[in-house]
Amino acid sequence: MVTLRPAQGTTREQEAWRIAATVTDPEVPVLTIEDLGVLRDVTVDEELDGERVTVTLTPTYSGCPALETMRDDVILALTAAGFGDVDVRTALSPAWTTDWMTDAGKRKLTEFGIAPPTGRAALGQGPVKVRLAVKCPRCGSLDTREVARFGSTSCKALYECRECLEPFDHFKVL
Repeated sequence: MVTLRPAQGTTREQEAWRIAATVTDPEVPVLTIEDLGVLRDVTVDEELDGERVTVTLTPTYSGCPALETMRDDVILALTAAGFGDVDVRTALSPAWTTDWMTDAGKRKLTEFGIAPPTGRAALGQGPVKVRLAVKCPRCGSLDTREVARFGSTSCKALYECRECLEPFDHFKVL
C-alpha cells in the first residue's frame, strides 16, 4: 500500500509539504494536488550551502498535460516561501489511482459540480467491476447517462442527468 507523507519528517519537511499542498490542479482548480493525491513526497536535505527541497508528484496519467504547470507552481510556491533550491520529480510507479484522492477532494468535486469517483480501482485484481449509476452532483439523481467517455479532461467522462437535464463531468475511477 502506498501512503502519503504529510505528517512524517522534520518540521522543515512538514512546512514544505504544507506549502506544496496548497498548489491547485490547473485542470480542476477547486482541488489541490494534495486533494488529488498527486503530491506524494517532500524531503528537505541540508547541504553545505543551504537546503534542497525535493518534491515527488505522481501524475493522474503518464501523459498528463497539467504536470508541467503543477511542477512550475510547486517551485514558485516553495521559492516564494523562502526555499531556495527546489527539485520536483515525477514518479510513474506505482501508477496514480483515484483511491489516492482525499475525501475532502471528493466533496470539493461534488460542490464544484463534478461527480467524484466512487468505489475503488480494481488495479487488475479481484472480481470484475460492474458499472453503477453515477449520481448527479447538482440534484442527486441516479438517472444519468454517459454522453462521452472523455469530458473536459482525459480523466473525466461527460454525463447528462435525465432528471434536471444538466450536463456534468464525472471523475473516472482509475
